[in-house]
Formats: sequence, C-alpha cells, structure tokens
Amino acid sequence: MRNLPVLIKKSLFPLALGGFGIGMTEFVIMGILPDVASGLNISIPQAGHLITAYALGVVVGAPLLVSLMAHRPPRTVLTWFMAMFTLFNAMSAFAPNFEIMMLSRFMAGLPHGAFFGVGAVVASRLADEGKVAAALATMFTGLTLANVVGVPAGTWLGHNMSWRAVFLVVAAIGLVTVLALLRLVPHIEAKARTSLMQDLRIFRKPALWLALAITSIGTGGFFAFFSYIAPLLTEVTHFAPASIPLVMTVVGVGMTVGVNLGGRLADRVPPLQAILILLATMTTLLLCNGMFASSQPAMLLLAFACGANALALGPPIQMLLIEHSREAEMLGSSLGQSGFNIGNALGAFLGGIPLTLGYSYASPQWVAAGLAFAGVALSVAMLMQGRAQTRCVC
Repeated sequence: MRNLPVLIKKSLFPLALGGFGIGMTEFVIMGILPDVASGLNISIPQAGHLITAYALGVVVGAPLLVSLMAHRPPRTVLTWFMAMFTLFNAMSAFAPNFEIMMLSRFMAGLPHGAFFGVGAVVASRLADEGKVAAALATMFTGLTLANVVGVPAGTWLGHNMSWRAVFLVVAAIGLVTVLALLRLVPHIEAKARTSLMQDLRIFRKPALWLALAITSIGTGGFFAFFSYIAPLLTEVTHFAPASIPLVMTVVGVGMTVGVNLGGRLADRVPPLQAILILLATMTTLLLCNGMFASSQPAMLLLAFACGANALALGPPIQMLLIEHSREAEMLGSSLGQSGFNIGNALGAFLGGIPLTLGYSYASPQWVAAGLAFAGVALSVAMLMQGRAQTRCVC
C-alpha cells in the first residue's frame, strides 16, 4: 500500500480547487441563462452579453495581471487573484440590475486566465521530477470536474432555487481556495524577470498573432453553440427544463474525455495539424447541431461530442502558443485562456445576433459552424506559411 501513488499532491490541491471554481462560474451561466434573464427582467440575448463581459475580463486580465504581478512570489499572486475572484462573484450574487451584473461579471473574469498562467508555473515547480505534465493535468482536472459536477449542480440550483445562490456557492469555493493556498502551497521565490517591455516583445511575432486568431475565432464556434444551449434544448429540442442539468453533465463528461484525447493527438502529430483536424471536426459537429436540433437522442450525442471536441483543442493550442512565446513563458501560458475567452465573447455576441433578428434558437448553430470553419481556414493559412518559411530556409 505504501507504494501506491498519491492521486493529488497536497500542495497542488488548491490549484485544482481554484480551477473547479473558475470552470463553474465560466460555464454555469450557460445553463441558467433563462433564469438570469428572468431575474433581471432582460431578454435572453441581453443575458448573453453577461457571458461576453466575463470573457472580456479574462482577455484583459490574463496578460495584464500576469505582467504586473510577475515580480511577486507566486503564492501571494495566486492568493490575490482568488480573493478578487471571490469578491466579484459575491457581487454577482447580489447585483440589483443588469448594469451592475455586467460590471461584476467583467471584474470576476479578470483573474481567470492569470490564475491558470501563474498556476501552471507553480505546478511545474512543485512537481516531482519527471512529473511536470501530471502536475499541470492536476490543475486542469478541477476545470474538467467543474463541468461534470459543478455546472450541472449549479444549473439545478439555479432552476430550482435561485440563480443568485449559484454565484454565492462559487464565491464560497473561492474563499476556501484562498485559505487552501495559504495553508498548503509553500512559499516560492519569484524568479528574476526581464522588464515588462521585453516580455511584450513576443507580440511582435506574426505567428503568435495568427495562433491567437485561430484560438479566438475557431473556438468561438463552440461558444456560439454553448452560450445558448439552454434555450436551444428547451425551445427547439423540447427537453424539460429539469433535464438541462443532465445534458450539462453529458457535455462535462465529454470535456473530461476530450482533454485526454487532445493530449494524445498532440503527442502524435504537430500541434497545428492537431488543431486543424479538431476544428474541421468541430465544424461538422456544429452543422449537425443545426440539422438535428429537434432530435433529443441526436442532441445528447452531439452535446457529448461537442464538449469532447472543444476541450481536445486545449493541449495543442497551449503547445502552439508556448512554442511562439518562449521568451516570456508565463505571459505566453496565460494567452491560451485569453484566446479561449475571446472566442467565448465572440461566440456569445455573434450567436445572439440571429436571435435578436427573430430567428429560432437553432440559428446560432449556423453562426457557430461558420466561426469554426474560419478557424480551419486560418489553420491552413498558418500551415502553408510555415511550410513556405521552411522551404526558404532550405
């Protein structure tokens, strides 16, 4: 028994718990969107702007907070990030109107990507020799478990009790994470760093911008689907509202499976080729969503497949971004979350346009497929550019 491996190292537990809270607050609003809209007396497309506000907070906060706090000890930085997360999720729970809710969602998003960026560095330093990848996986396990357990439970709570209680639960998770960080994560000295301006030089690379565009636009397809999944399933597929937590669980299980599949694919082929394959698959799945939106069995299967496909993109995208930001890896590691959340904001915004024009709740699926296909086109362009540069060097 002494030789059995410890599943989660104690010092890594707070990172997984923080990832759980972040994953829950990011995705649970998709399941309770009609409840939030009703509670704030706004339309569902307006409520979709709350998803956009959170995503924009992540986009702004990830590079900004990481750059500003990189000279401080990582445990201190993570503690401050989770304190911000706790405060503004509590603010969401008590928001009296749409405007305050928009502000609180934006502010709650600021520490999201920054937490994962710094957390990845902490996990790598705390990892046992030869176990860095496993340590990073531990942190992201919290994110995937949020979609299996936290999001369905939060969706049920929002439907049956109050959507405000959901954000109070998230704030409580954030507070426990703060205490766990202080108690379980050892003090780690901040690494000597170059100047902020030197770190920002990675943005001079056209390939980095292209990688970010692929991430932002391509994954926007998934978020155009996922942002409006609750009204799609109730109004078009005719699931009972009480069934939505079950479907969210199916999506979460798909995400958990997808992370592992994406890692295996990225080990077998170069990251850009893996991204191209997965975005092409996503385009097909999203088209199927539009064609089979009225079929309950089909939508259950597609919910699983879309969740798996979306999270499978994570490992190769992270590898591609780090590959083009070696000079400032902590900043580069935070860009993946920025890119995903630009996609979140873009998908929620563009997916809501046909709804405001009076089209059915199936209409965002066509927007979603278009965004995923644009990601395919950008991936092909980047692949061709890389091959052209290789020929020139030869």
